[in-house]
Amino acid sequence: MLELVRAGGWPMIPLLLLSMAALAIIVERFWTLRRKAVLPPRLGEEVRAWAARGKLDPVHVESLRQTSPLGALLAAALDVRSRPRDQIRERIEDVGRHLVHRMERFLNTLGTIAAAGPLLGLFGTVVGMIQMFLGILSHGIGDVNQLAGGIGKALVCTATGMVVAIPALMFHRYFRGRIAGYIVDMEHEAIQLLDTLEPRPASARTAPGGHGIVPPVPAS
Repeated sequence: MLELVRAGGWPMIPLLLLSMAALAIIVERFWTLRRKAVLPPRLGEEVRAWAARGKLDPVHVESLRQTSPLGALLAAALDVRSRPRDQIRERIEDVGRHLVHRMERFLNTLGTIAAAGPLLGLFGTVVGMIQMFLGILSHGIGDVNQLAGGIGKALVCTATGMVVAIPALMFHRYFRGRIAGYIVDMEHEAIQLLDTLEPRPASARTAPGGHGIVPPVPAS
């Protein structure tokens, strides 16, 4: 491994730094985007039970906000639970955009690494080829095997750039897909909470076997 780094020359340094940054982002996102950290099990059911019983004091709502992204979204709905449904939905959408931005943290950096890796690798190869041809101009072609070895060393940077870029691109798309799935589940939980908060109209008197029509009172 160390020989490959030496063979690639100084352009290998930014490639190694990119690989370490990509690895750190991947590990951090795996930890942060765990399902139980974003969507704690049974949290939505517990909040709906609170809402049904009317136990929605500010302490409960604030503690809910600190639990997870789902908790923050449901707490935002509870903050404006006395307003019309459309306004509650607007608040949920506003908070949801902030939560998505938070969950996508570092993903733009990971995508940049995926795009920059092959370019840096190609740059290193070009630098190596330039150095090799300058040596040929100064000292002649010399040994053909040595020339082939120089070309192989120059291509090390290209291979390294691909090794850095391919996993970064794969995990970038994987995390985006995971976040998209979380968004769908969070929207579902928010809609269920809205249905719980929405006041139900008074039911009309219905005669047994009837269809909501009150039968006339017979004349005496």
